Amino acid sequence: MSTTDRSSTQPAAAFGLHLPDYPWELLAPYRERAQAHPDGAVDVSIGTPVDPTPKILQDALAEATDSPGYPTTQGTAELREAIAQWWRRRRNAADVTADMVMPVVGSKEFIAWLPLILGLGGNGGQGGAGGGNTDVVVCPRVAYPTYAVGATLAGAEAVSADSLDELDDQTRSRVKLIYLNSPGNPTGSVLSREDLARWVRDAREIGAVIASDECYAELGWGEWEESVPSILDTEVNGGDLTGLLGIYSMSKQSNLAGYRAAFVTGAPELMPDLINTRKHAGMMIPGPVQHAMTVGLTDDEHVAQQKNLYRARREQLKSALEAAGFTIDHSEAGLYLWATRGEDCWDTIGWLADRGIIAGPGAFYGPHGTEHVRIALTASDERIQTAVERLK
Repeated sequence: MSTTDRSSTQPAAAFGLHLPDYPWELLAPYRERAQAHPDGAVDVSIGTPVDPTPKILQDALAEATDSPGYPTTQGTAELREAIAQWWRRRRNAADVTADMVMPVVGSKEFIAWLPLILGLGGNGGQGGAGGGNTDVVVCPRVAYPTYAVGATLAGAEAVSADSLDELDDQTRSRVKLIYLNSPGNPTGSVLSREDLARWVRDAREIGAVIASDECYAELGWGEWEESVPSILDTEVNGGDLTGLLGIYSMSKQSNLAGYRAAFVTGAPELMPDLINTRKHAGMMIPGPVQHAMTVGLTDDEHVAQQKNLYRARREQLKSALEAAGFTIDHSEAGLYLWATRGEDCWDTIGWLADRGIIAGPGAFYGPHGTEHVRIALTASDERIQTAVERLK
């Protein structure tokens, strides 16, 4: 038998991680229905900024375009200090210092790779088969899918829970990483200082790391208008940042999604290894972006202006949805309204699509979201007003 004949009888190698299909593809037929509306579609399904990047940040990027050398993984001294000062000034994190800081290529990539970088996994195999010695990664019950994807990439087991008390003893003993998300995506729920302090106590009892995704923190409404609590808040952790990582993105507050400008802070005992691993992997923020981040983090005015734009859109959409029979749950902060008509989310998606409105199905965020839809505030004023008129 020739080499060609022999190879043709062998099964093909199974390459790839075989992650779940990207969920947003399922929305395609509803997009088509919405786009058939005579005045076009209003897309409030995805939280991508549509307003211009503030001029102060565009100018900062232009100032730094002559950038021939490699940037540093840990970030410039100026950026690290600006990040540390931002935590102290805006988030009541008095114990943050510049050596606890690292810029990342958008918060999503850091969230996805963190379990792997921490060395999690075990004998459960890809995707976390469970049992044995497989490490457990805890994710919120209604959650951004990337938390579970990160566990899968590392071969750990993703478990959904809003408290460690929900876990049996065997599962609880295997928890190594806890993802928190406050303000939450998609629900807009906020964890109070008391809630966060309870998570810190419980995590420390079992030796788990907390990674708190707080990228919507500058967009608090009502009770949380002035400040959304952080895992790095001194009142939450008593001044001890061991095992606590705060993750923040400038995409929402500064319209910098295209810059991939985010950072992680805290856990002084872990940060040197995180930085070292990312150095080996070549994970670096471009130098001009680092400069723009430094400028943006020292200017609160552009953040306040953007928040006011979202505030007006939120008020219009919330009133229109409630008048159309929706109930708005949570939504105390962030870029979304978590809305329900008390039916399967796909029926609601279809109802909206027939009115030329594209929303996000709650089913994308786990089985506890199947009766809700996520309505984003990230559409132009004209499109928001159009959606309001159609909801009437």
